[in-house]
Amino acid sequence: MNRRITFGFLAAFAFASASTPVQVQAEGYPAKPIRIVVSFAAGGNTDTPIRVVAKGLSDVLGVATMVDNRPGAGGNLGAEFVAKATADGYTLLACNVATHSVNSALYAKLPFDPVKDFSSISMIGSVPNVLIVNPSSPAKTLSDFIAYARLHPDKASVASAGIGTSQHLVVELLRSLTGAPLFHVPYKGGAPALGDLLGGQVSSLVSGLTTAAPSIAAGKVRALAVTTAARSTLFPQIPTVAESGIAGVDVGSWSGLCAPTGTPSAIIGKLNAAVRQVLAMPSIQRSLTDMGVDAAASTPEQLADFIRAEIPKWQKVVRDAGITPE
Repeated sequence: MNRRITFGFLAAFAFASASTPVQVQAEGYPAKPIRIVVSFAAGGNTDTPIRVVAKGLSDVLGVATMVDNRPGAGGNLGAEFVAKATADGYTLLACNVATHSVNSALYAKLPFDPVKDFSSISMIGSVPNVLIVNPSSPAKTLSDFIAYARLHPDKASVASAGIGTSQHLVVELLRSLTGAPLFHVPYKGGAPALGDLLGGQVSSLVSGLTTAAPSIAAGKVRALAVTTAARSTLFPQIPTVAESGIAGVDVGSWSGLCAPTGTPSAIIGKLNAAVRQVLAMPSIQRSLTDMGVDAAASTPEQLADFIRAEIPKWQKVVRDAGITPE
């Protein structure tokens, strides 16, 4: 009997000892700076809103929250880095439509599983994409642009933030639906692509509205159409692709916050509450609205369900557009 009691005591002690570090870790979180990995270049559609949110998180959590840009492979490099990071809440990912939706359809094999390798924290928001050209372009409308591409196939280059982005999907859909000989030029982010459009290296760009908004407002580029079903509230004068005569294009971008799978639920809960507090701040709301971002927090479960639903949706889009996985 004494042996049974001793064994039971030791087993209970071992269980308590094993669980204590996680509990202490969650209770003392955060105790050092937090890194949010953005898998595209600085200044792009995912990067810019996350920097606004990161600043708010620094204020709410009381520790520095830094953005770490790790572009490459259509967002896969940054996502893989976070998937393999320690699940302690100090390395997070700005998960987005590329890393957690489109890439599962565009790549034959990913170095991570967008569902199994991540714990969802919260949605951040969504933003329309927009087709823009240099003001020197003869195209004043989307119809003009398609007609010009057919007459000048050697000059019909369309840049995007990279392979696997929702902007890339727009290029493929336009090519599929119109038969126009559009030549896709992928970059490692929206900002460098915009720079080359302004410099005349490419003739057009499908950009996230966040990246393009300042240039549109300043008249440095001409916006031909937004690629979502509804017009942008920031630039309501820009028609949709459907209104321009091409049905079947409803492609926007979204971003959220994810952590490596296995991150303690208490830490996920703290981060979710912090994101909700940040997105409720009037100053943050104004900043994101001015970027064309429709900000909206979610529960971790809602984001996880959303990601699971997004993957088959984009697989169908890729299949219908005739895109072959890399």
